[in-house]
Amino acid sequence: MSEELLTVPQVMARLKVGRSTVYDLIRSRRLPSLTIGRARRVPASALRDFIRDQLTEAA
Repeated sequence: MSEELLTVPQVMARLKVGRSTVYDLIRSRRLPSLTIGRARRVPASALRDFIRDQLTEAA
């Protein structure tokens, strides 16, 4: 499996939101993530799913 893992700054850049917004999404479990040591990572597929779900809700 070669799942791309994104850092919080990468997620911030892709969503064009601030750091606290990304952590709020993670904390509320709307955006799945994992912790490796002290580093938080978001699977790229989870971010795609989140965006798709947001677009579906908005429609």
